[in-house]
Amino acid sequence: MLGTAIAESVIQHYGVSQLLSRLSDPFWFQALGCVMGMDWHSSGITTSVLGALKRGLNPRTKELGVYVCGGRGKHSRTTPHELAAYSDMTGLAGGALIRASRLTAKIDNNAIADGFQLYLHTFVISSSGEWAVIQQGMNGPRRLARRYHWHSPAVRDFTCKPHTAIVGEHQGEIMNLVDPLAKFAQGALMGMARERPETTLREVRRLKLSAHHDVRAENIDLKRLGAVLALAYERDLRDFASFLLLEKLGPRTLQSLALIAEVIHGAPSRFSDPARFSFALGGKDGHPFPVPLRIYDESLSVLRRGLDGAKLPGNDRSEALRRLDSFVRTIETHSKPTADFPAILSHEHAISPALDGRTVVNDRPRKGMPVRATQLSLF
Repeated sequence: MLGTAIAESVIQHYGVSQLLSRLSDPFWFQALGCVMGMDWHSSGITTSVLGALKRGLNPRTKELGVYVCGGRGKHSRTTPHELAAYSDMTGLAGGALIRASRLTAKIDNNAIADGFQLYLHTFVISSSGEWAVIQQGMNGPRRLARRYHWHSPAVRDFTCKPHTAIVGEHQGEIMNLVDPLAKFAQGALMGMARERPETTLREVRRLKLSAHHDVRAENIDLKRLGAVLALAYERDLRDFASFLLLEKLGPRTLQSLALIAEVIHGAPSRFSDPARFSFALGGKDGHPFPVPLRIYDESLSVLRRGLDGAKLPGNDRSEALRRLDSFVRTIETHSKPTADFPAILSHEHAISPALDGRTVVNDRPRKGMPVRATQLSLF
């Protein structure tokens, strides 16, 4: 699976701690979902990404040093049992981890009265005991979701600034018992309960993601996307990019791999426009275009061969995506191409049948002519 291969590549190059740090970054998490072909804007991206990572990483936990617990609905309630089992296997302090899991859920579900009730709780743990928590709540009447991110190194005290981020649409004023301005209210609650509450006051950083269904030009840094397209469709650049990867790849696969490479190797500042990464492999809802299964399979195959090759002495395949990412940034800096957004969408929809484009509502194979490299208008 692509998500598993990306996570493995991050671990290989940067370590498990960096993977947990990235999962606690809402923009990187959104970019990961987009590059995996999920619905870029919807609450379903959280469930899909975490479910895929759990299925792909857990069977290899001894090799990779990371384990995914919990999930959506009834699966969230299995988290304590899964943490206890993992702790028995690794020698970690299971009681402390179970307490952390319960506290994160209690804080987000009860201490922040924002109208969102948790329905997803995922606890990602490393063999060293470092963890990240991703939770999601739903406001049924408004049909909106809110996602909560945690990372254990940032939690010095559960009563002080525990989150790395909370992401959702602005809902107006709420009762927030983890806001620094709620000190008086906390004091009143302490007096009423005659004991110190588990949560104190802090300010929550709120990050806003777009609510509309389709992918629009304003959601994307068109210069960054233009550099990726220039790499894919300018022959000299394409030939050199294929050389960097040690592969003979078509332009559409290079486009996907360039965006996958950025998810693996990009700095945090590169993920301010996560919708851009949906141009790697589309979206299962058809936005911005159907998932091209031929390109998905070929991109995964290239990534998988690179991961396997990295285990062999003298093999430089593991560095190929890093070099590709650096090459795209060089194009962006010196050429500064700007993508023609309508032309990109038109092109992707035109070639979709030949690439076996699929959506969740149309998952039947499509027949089409072989794809030919087409020059896009980039400037």
